Amino acid sequence: MPGATYTQHPFTLPSYPRGSHLITSDITSQLSEPLKGVKAGLLHLFLQHTSCALSLNENWDSDVRKDMSDSLDKIVVEDKAGKGIYRHDAEGSDDMPAHIKSSLIGASVSIPITNGKLALGTWQGIWFLEFRDGKHKRKILATVQGETA
Repeated sequence: MPGATYTQHPFTLPSYPRGSHLITSDITSQLSEPLKGVKAGLLHLFLQHTSCALSLNENWDSDVRKDMSDSLDKIVVEDKAGKGIYRHDAEGSDDMPAHIKSSLIGASVSIPITNGKLALGTWQGIWFLEFRDGKHKRKILATVQGETA
């Protein structure tokens, strides 16, 4: 008889430098056991930070990730010259732009689960976007919910 599961799994991503990174394999390795028993459900990933983001996007051509990072840097400029374009600058010139980019992209994604596997499209992957200079430890809270076999 099928049942339902609702579980949460906190974990920390490896440190990544500033930029856009494909983390699908990090996610599936962290969550292989919880996903395994789900016939039909949903994985919700929530990034517990305000200066980075999660997204679903191109998983094949790494130039897409480079172009995304370059484009976001053009849309939300950093005040490297110290002209005072942001009031919030105590943590460095990259901090306020990182908060803006995080709000634009978002701190969570939801992905369907089908027969224990993430039901991503052919060219889709899970991205982690780090907007700060330096490497940081970033925490994700994964919620797995769905019908079990």
